[in-house]
Amino acid sequence: MTSIDPKTVDPQTLPYRACVGLCIFNDRGEVFIAERTDKSGAWQMPQGGINKHEEPRLAALRELKEEIGTAAAEILAEAPEKLRYDFPNYLQYRHGLFRGKYRGQEQTWFALRFTGSEDDICLSGHDGAEAEFSNWRWATLQEAVDLIVEFKRPVYARMAEIFEPIAAALAKGKKPPTL
Repeated sequence: MTSIDPKTVDPQTLPYRACVGLCIFNDRGEVFIAERTDKSGAWQMPQGGINKHEEPRLAALRELKEEIGTAAAEILAEAPEKLRYDFPNYLQYRHGLFRGKYRGQEQTWFALRFTGSEDDICLSGHDGAEAEFSNWRWATLQEAVDLIVEFKRPVYARMAEIFEPIAAALAKGKKPPTL
């Protein structure tokens, strides 16, 4: 696979990669965040591509199992809008994963409630997927926004705004609202 030449291909003409983002809540209204294996100190929520002909909900459940090793969660809500970010130039032209195939990612975000035990969480990679994370913890929505890499921050801020009513209800021990 070769890199694209930024002199001949305008990234603005490239498509967005369809993917899902998973905002996984515990019963205290905190969210699951994990540290990437490829970059120490880089924390994010699980996310991943939607396969051809795959429904976003099914992709979310597949990514849950692949990235954190458990299916112990229930979907509470789907964000009412897709959220996009563009890859920065240093990823657009040099990163081995996409190498100029996509402009960025268009994400369908899901709020999930974790229903298992913390012992169920296993980051070692599952169903043929390599481990993407080395550590994990629970955080507030605002901490997740603050810790995410800068080019994804606007997406995380909007996602946090959408799912804040769920976090607030869970933190008070109440049933999460329907969005």
